[in-house]
Amino acid sequence: MAPSLVTIKSLIIVSDTVLDEYSRALGKEVAIGSVDKELRLLWEEDKASTNASLINLAVYSEEENAILKNSEIVQAITKEHACRAILIGIDRAAPDTSIRAWITAHCHLSQQGRKSVCCEQLSFQLTGRATGRLRNTVFAHLNSDLPLVFWWQGELSDIFAERLYVLIDRFVFDSSQWANPLSSFLRVEQMFDEGVELAPVDLEWTRSYLPRLALAGLFDDPLAAKGLESTRQIRIVVHPDHLMAGMQILAWLVMSTGWKRSKDLGLCGEDNDLDSVKRFYFETHEGSDVTARVECDPTSAPIGLVELNGAGFSAKVSRCAKEAYMHQQLDVGEHKIDRQVPAASDDASELVVDQLSRGGKNTLYRTILPVYLDLLRCID
Repeated sequence: MAPSLVTIKSLIIVSDTVLDEYSRALGKEVAIGSVDKELRLLWEEDKASTNASLINLAVYSEEENAILKNSEIVQAITKEHACRAILIGIDRAAPDTSIRAWITAHCHLSQQGRKSVCCEQLSFQLTGRATGRLRNTVFAHLNSDLPLVFWWQGELSDIFAERLYVLIDRFVFDSSQWANPLSSFLRVEQMFDEGVELAPVDLEWTRSYLPRLALAGLFDDPLAAKGLESTRQIRIVVHPDHLMAGMQILAWLVMSTGWKRSKDLGLCGEDNDLDSVKRFYFETHEGSDVTARVECDPTSAPIGLVELNGAGFSAKVSRCAKEAYMHQQLDVGEHKIDRQVPAASDDASELVVDQLSRGGKNTLYRTILPVYLDLLRCID
């Protein structure tokens, strides 16, 4: 039988010993001091495979058994991006200090089907106090010639400190997972204030990319561009898990138009303590009032609606939950547009693959951050 297009190469030395769940999923368990030696032996023994890496990809989580799930995610990522993957799981509440390590590789047949191209995966499970060991032990195994993409999963804990982030080239995180986003974003802002040259990749911002692109595409129309001046209401509808994406879209709109907070009403509505609706008030360059609503709807797609309305003018991008397409709609007098465009994936790992394909420094995200933080302060 011909081999499948994608094969997972088990680098486990099988014996009569029953392998535990981690070893079955993560490969051969090795002593911490022998990781590099075991990797060299691996490639010396295997002449039929090519070791390929263009980046270091570290995936960090404090969730129980996360490295098992992340091993499957990395397997999918390596289909598109050659990397040295470093999986890091930490149980900081454990009373005892320990560290285990495994090595394996994810291999894919080359286009000719004659030789497999493999990406190394190193997995580390730490327990107990881990701040110093994370840098000194885990990051000792980076491929020093390659940039580091660090994917932080979950809450931004105090482990995210200068001694860690100065090593990172691209910092991937998902602010939808943060219980206190303002506090975490202030830490990110402090990092930028310290002059750290690091590209931030918020997966909430990535989720909003195609809706933002679709909305901006409507304003390529001259009548829509003129109608923007008459905008008086903005309505954004998101799933409750993705309020941050809606807030970032609003920050982008405000920064793009140059609107300022209302002189009479201020930025924040008095009823922003309500969980389902957040209201904000702005002024255009001409002094006209603009009211923005960010609404949470549990039946919505992550980003279900972005709509701008004014006298004789409406522009909106909408998507139903789980649909693969968005609707672009423009209504300016007799002029109307109604068409479908692709929607973004709802899967975090696919969003990471998309970001790795695009590259860049995300300078626009850093530009909207001050406006975004002002909006967060209204609802904190």
